[in-house]
Amino acid sequence: MSADSRALAPVPPPRQRSGTYRICLVCLGNICRSPMAEVVVRSELERSGLAARVEVDSAGTGDWHLGGPMDARAAAELRRRGYDGSAHRARQIDRSWLGGYDLIIAMDRSNLRNLRRMAAGQPDIAERIRLMRSFDPLADPEAEVPDPYDGSPEDYATVFEHVLAAARGLVGQLAAQLPDRP
Repeated sequence: MSADSRALAPVPPPRQRSGTYRICLVCLGNICRSPMAEVVVRSELERSGLAARVEVDSAGTGDWHLGGPMDARAAAELRRRGYDGSAHRARQIDRSWLGGYDLIIAMDRSNLRNLRRMAAGQPDIAERIRLMRSFDPLADPEAEVPDPYDGSPEDYATVFEHVLAAARGLVGQLAAQLPDRP
């Protein structure tokens, strides 16, 4: 599918009229994909002048790495590209957090299913959950960010490329939607 033939996943409108727009990026253990995406999205927000209007964090659906740093291979790929992920500490998303976000972004369909299960009975939250690559104008809307955990350095480079393309699409939509947000 070409970029011209499909629309990107829409960014949900802000839950509140004022304040920051809140985004949570979610993968399985919160040590590879979602923290890489958090760092890249923050950088794109800064570049676009939206950093003061959008808050970004990340979490995992699993609890294996709570409190731990970003995976060394993910951090190395970020460093190689000029980014710093050294401050990251893994967290596990909790159902009680979901209502506090304007947008919740899953890295793959498994994470998406887990998040939708957590949002069961709360359609206002469920409609705010999207796949990361649905914001990439060149990706299929159902495309996933693959889990590089058992992979090679090249797999982490691929994740970075997917995340960067989607982050740029996401921030472009936010820039159009939040131009005058206090």
